[in-house]
Amino acid sequence: MKGLGFHELNISRELLEAIKMMGFEEPTPVQALSIPPALREEDVMAQAQTGTGKTAAFGIPIVQRCNGSSRPFALVLSPTRELAIQIAEELNKIGLTKRIKALPVYGGQSIDRQIRALRGRVNIIVGTPGRLLDHIQRGTIELNSVRVVVLDEADEMLNMGFIDDIEKILSHTPKDRQTMLFSATIPAEIERMARRYMKRPTRITVDPKSLVVSSVRQVFYEVRHEDKLKALARLIDSEDPYLTLVFCHTKREVDEVSRRLQQMGYLAGAIHGDFTQAHRETVMRKFRSRAIDILVATDVAARGIDIPDVSHVINYSIPQNPDSYVHRIGRTGRAGRSGIAITFITPREYRQLRLIERATKTRILKAELPTKQQVLKARKEELLEDLREILQEGDYTGAQDLMETLTGEYIAQEVALAAIKLLLSYIDIDDEPDNGDLSYTRLFMNIGRREELRPSDLVRFISDSAGIDVKYIGHISIKENFSFIEVSEVVVEKVLSALDRKSYKGRRLAVQRARR
Repeated sequence: MKGLGFHELNISRELLEAIKMMGFEEPTPVQALSIPPALREEDVMAQAQTGTGKTAAFGIPIVQRCNGSSRPFALVLSPTRELAIQIAEELNKIGLTKRIKALPVYGGQSIDRQIRALRGRVNIIVGTPGRLLDHIQRGTIELNSVRVVVLDEADEMLNMGFIDDIEKILSHTPKDRQTMLFSATIPAEIERMARRYMKRPTRITVDPKSLVVSSVRQVFYEVRHEDKLKALARLIDSEDPYLTLVFCHTKREVDEVSRRLQQMGYLAGAIHGDFTQAHRETVMRKFRSRAIDILVATDVAARGIDIPDVSHVINYSIPQNPDSYVHRIGRTGRAGRSGIAITFITPREYRQLRLIERATKTRILKAELPTKQQVLKARKEELLEDLREILQEGDYTGAQDLMETLTGEYIAQEVALAAIKLLLSYIDIDDEPDNGDLSYTRLFMNIGRREELRPSDLVRFISDSAGIDVKYIGHISIKENFSFIEVSEVVVEKVLSALDRKSYKGRRLAVQRARR
């Protein structure tokens, strides 16, 4: 399909104009393969991962066939609120020249507001299964007029337990409808549903594994659990990614990693299932605009994220299965862009890594963490770029008075050298441990849950008492009457000295190296 243009796919002139306005130059493989049969009103079953242009693959045929009636013409089912919103936004762009309106319907938003919107003209409904069923049961959505149904990210909806809900929704749509199904993987349950609800579908396969291999560089680093945060910081500093998506297993880990990154000065945010929809939308908006450039997320919260500019996906925790790996790293290397997928593994996780390699039929190469010198070099290059930009712009507002004062006492070259040396002191990392020094000492402390002690309290207490950065504090385990905390060997003596004879909530501390 290389070199095929949109004008060769029997797309109307009206839609070609909208496609051009969106900046699309030529169809992706899934678009080139899906649009012609979809325009012929055939059922389509496509295996393609997120980021391959699936929304336009089904959106262009839907918009072209839609007659603009006030009753819903198409229904798109999505596993998550975030994806429903993104799909609706793109469909509204595709349908701009035809004045086609797509409405996202999802939980977490006022149902009364949605009911008011549904009373107006809505051509395409994009919704999550639970909220759609709610509307159907209330009688606020009728699907008798629907001519096209799309199941997007079908395997994700299966994993989230939505199959029964989907089947109930499909029972409310006309039997002679067109059905399109898009899924990164096609497990047996999806095959069964396709046989039951689709009519001799045109099958399309855009192999997610080959796409991943061709567009995304994949590497792994062997890192001890307690060294992961330091390794993450070092990679971010040396790689200088545009937008970074960091995956963690648990909500607690997401909170911890994002908090520690923020404390270290990085522009990081977090999303997981415990956050409100409003918070998640705010964080995603900041991530798209680069108000934050690191997003830490769980698999569930990140489903449906479709941001073209993600340059790095970092598996802070190794994915629990190969499908999750494919989904995760599919968030980078979008539509031909280059991307990198980085996975942290502990020495015990090699078996899981090999399982992922076998399933994806690819080799994930081992890499070495950047050294202090490499990180410092990267920071210096970044500083040089910033200085060159200021020099090219020639705007020295705020600096002229200081320069005039100093050049009255010193020659200009000495002033410039002093200024650069001062800037270098801000990026110096001589006090950071190198790769071989990423190790911790485990300390015992005689305070615990009975003092209502929380990990965040302990981190803050030790950091403030010893005057050390929180990045030197590792894993914390709080028991009823005592706690274990790991601190970098670089600062362990300083911590022991600072906490000796100190009190916490009136209790005299006893701190010592833990026995192995």
